[in-house]
Amino acid sequence: MDVAAQIQSLIFKMQHLEQKVALLTKEVGILKMENTALRKENTTLQSEVSRYKNKKNSGNSHLPPSKDENRPAKNQSLRHKSGNKPGGQAGHEGNTLAYTATPDEVIRHLPAYCRRCGHDLRLIPEALTESRRVIDLPVIRPVCTEHRTYRKVCPCGHCTESDFPAGVTAPLQYGACIQALTGYMHARQMMPYKRMQEFFTHVLNLPLSTGSIYNMLQKITQKATPLYQQIKERISRATTIGADETGAKVNGKKSWMWTWQNEELTFIAHSDNRAQSTIEKLFPNGFPNAVLQHDRYAAHFNCKAAAHQICTAHLLRDLQYTQELYPECDWSNKMKNLILQAIELKRNLTKAEYYTRLSERTNIQLRLNELLEQDIGSEYKKAVTLQKSLRKHSNALLTFLYHPKVPPDNNGSERAIRNIKVKQKVSGQFKSDSGANAFAVLRSILDTAIKNGKDALTALSLIANLEAE
Repeated sequence: MDVAAQIQSLIFKMQHLEQKVALLTKEVGILKMENTALRKENTTLQSEVSRYKNKKNSGNSHLPPSKDENRPAKNQSLRHKSGNKPGGQAGHEGNTLAYTATPDEVIRHLPAYCRRCGHDLRLIPEALTESRRVIDLPVIRPVCTEHRTYRKVCPCGHCTESDFPAGVTAPLQYGACIQALTGYMHARQMMPYKRMQEFFTHVLNLPLSTGSIYNMLQKITQKATPLYQQIKERISRATTIGADETGAKVNGKKSWMWTWQNEELTFIAHSDNRAQSTIEKLFPNGFPNAVLQHDRYAAHFNCKAAAHQICTAHLLRDLQYTQELYPECDWSNKMKNLILQAIELKRNLTKAEYYTRLSERTNIQLRLNELLEQDIGSEYKKAVTLQKSLRKHSNALLTFLYHPKVPPDNNGSERAIRNIKVKQKVSGQFKSDSGANAFAVLRSILDTAIKNGKDALTALSLIANLEAE
């Protein structure tokens, strides 16, 4: 083969190799793109798998215990051992069966004959050997009181008639005690109408219809409404308020129960929505004097207040979740420990220390600022999102360290709305808006009475004896 032919052959081979290289380069580019896409998909899938492995529950999020698929493991609880033994603690005041000085009835069991010889002992004086007492309830019967009015004619010729007492307005009606007991069973014992009817019929020997029960609840609610409005007014002027809300079924539709409360007052309101408009309708001026405590729900943050405080119990559960989701990320654990240190500091603060410079509090605030600015890493998306939210509301994280009456958690509000859930667990849904409103009114008054050391039934009895406005 001559030189020209060899050169031509080499050129052909080089062109062939160049085509192969181009094809391989193209394939490598495609594979790189596929590899990048697969890596991205793998990261996303790992994040999804992590979410399924570490599901949200009542121990690491705002979910209520009723939503738990399985109870969280014992070692995941945020509660810590107190070091105390189980049972009643030292200094606890116990309760025993009271031994009254004078019994209502004495039954004498005298021997009538000798158990040895059969001699008659009825005329022989006895000597007391022992006494035992039984406390029981008599058969309960309703008491019917008839009120009668009369007329008298004066010698001057004028006829004067007496009047019925206030509240006696019908030929036959139920009294204030029955009204109070109906409200008590409805809003304190959470009983549904059918069970209330059964209790009245079989225990109190008073056969009431469910319609009568409904009417009595409406009457006592009407009498209680002025006091309910007073509670609302006092809450609007309070300096410390906790707020929360929960869903409630009313005639098959989703409604909401809202609460605003503090150590002395509880105000509960029924609404058909969970929007900002409910707060604006009930409290158009907001709470200008108060530190408002809540979870991070935007409607509460948008409400005017002197200051805000995020519920640390909710925050600790959020941090617990991100810690479970990303065990290798230490940010959640550091933040959680810092919040726990702040709560411990709160327990030991004296009233005077709230208004002075305190190195421990300053140190906690500085460490908090550092954690809020720490670079977590974009791969920890949930933790980054939580950090951004806390950074946005950083002024509402440690408010409780500067105000003596502001607690670190919003558990008081949780307790206030838990009763709505108990009511629905026992009684099912509310049948009407008026029924839901009645419960809100009566429950607000009962919680407020209990917080102030008053007996719930006594409070309702006082209200039932009032005249409706």
